[in-house]
Amino acid sequence: MLIESAGPRELTNVGLRPNICTMWHAAVRGLAIVAFACSAASATAQDKPEADPPSQEPPIHDHAAMMAAAARKWTFMWDGNLFATFNYQGGSRGETDFRSQNWGMLMGNHRLGPGTLQLSGMLTMEPMTVGSAGYAHIFQLGEAYQNLPVTDRQHPHDLFMQLEAGWRVPISKTELSISGGPVGSPAFGPTPFMHRPSASENPVAPLTHHTFDSTHIAMGTVTAGLRLGTVTVEGSVFHGREPDEHRYNLDTGALDSSSGRVTWRPGGGLEFQFSRGYLYQPELLEPGNQRRTNGSVSWLHTRQNHAFTAVTVMAGRVTRTYSWSGSLLAEATHWMGNQAVYGRYEGLAIESEHLMFPKLVHPPHPGEFIDSLHAFTVGGVRRIMASRGVDLGVGGDATFYRVPPRLKPTHGDNPVSAHVFLRIRPLRNAPAEHHH
Repeated sequence: MLIESAGPRELTNVGLRPNICTMWHAAVRGLAIVAFACSAASATAQDKPEADPPSQEPPIHDHAAMMAAAARKWTFMWDGNLFATFNYQGGSRGETDFRSQNWGMLMGNHRLGPGTLQLSGMLTMEPMTVGSAGYAHIFQLGEAYQNLPVTDRQHPHDLFMQLEAGWRVPISKTELSISGGPVGSPAFGPTPFMHRPSASENPVAPLTHHTFDSTHIAMGTVTAGLRLGTVTVEGSVFHGREPDEHRYNLDTGALDSSSGRVTWRPGGGLEFQFSRGYLYQPELLEPGNQRRTNGSVSWLHTRQNHAFTAVTVMAGRVTRTYSWSGSLLAEATHWMGNQAVYGRYEGLAIESEHLMFPKLVHPPHPGEFIDSLHAFTVGGVRRIMASRGVDLGVGGDATFYRVPPRLKPTHGDNPVSAHVFLRIRPLRNAPAEHHH
């Protein structure tokens, strides 16, 4: 099955090319099958949701009521999440640590002319609670620290994760929107992992984070969108370079990158998304531009007593100077009373030479080694408090890997990783999904 990729040297192998194409096409077909299954599940769901799922934006005709309320005063909404996590990463590259992944968000709305102004800010304490070098996470790649690549670790987010202003205005049967700010999320990719209901109980970032949603903290964005019925079309320009290791400042730069996204929300908790992006010099230590493409299907069904079921499936591709790679992610969370189960599968093509550091110092070159990695996570959460506006739970998970032969000498044959955590967030009737 998925996932294979190759650099130019490997693509010259006539016997390999059909296999790569077959695997990539299988991922696309798999995404279509999941979309059909989600549609069927949505149509046959017996429990009536308490309200429209959060992934559904308010109908256009409701905008008048929103503006009437906003005209009288500012209205505010806040959200957040905090994990206190014991983290064990297996294999010869694994470490054990205790870290806190966290974020808090505040949004305010007020009428401005014929539309509604929204100001939003999002902060995290991860530069202090995770540390400058990040938390242990085997096979993870992305960004740089002290002029060296970050490998087998997940970097912390910057203190400022979002500082944006947006304006929405209804025009006949459509709605126009424009937003931007020094830190924001351009029109690319699905809902970022920390806001996805399907990932709401998992304390760690996906290994595919830098394929699908790492641009959610772009340093400088301008986005314009048009919504007509259930379809939204958006375009963005933004600063493409990944944030540096200095986590308390704003990394300003030219709006040198661009992206476009089409989203369809047909109802029943379903959302389909397709996007493409051009990123100018995103990596500090890997010169060259990138083109990223991805599509996703998500389904959210809410029930009474804070219960819900959420599923997300996405496939993506990253084209670099000397190679391209594909990724597939499928994840789900299901709440039953005060218990939840969750799982995640990731199949991705990884740049093996990066993960061989420090035994191998990797300069980008033609014919880079690209190998397939598979990771399977299963976990659960027990809610121990749901009152006084607080949702408190304890949980844990384990991740199993199918390691490519090239990386077994560095990472082990069968590493297993695990987390035990305490999770606290505001109590809400349904999962809050802060999407595009």
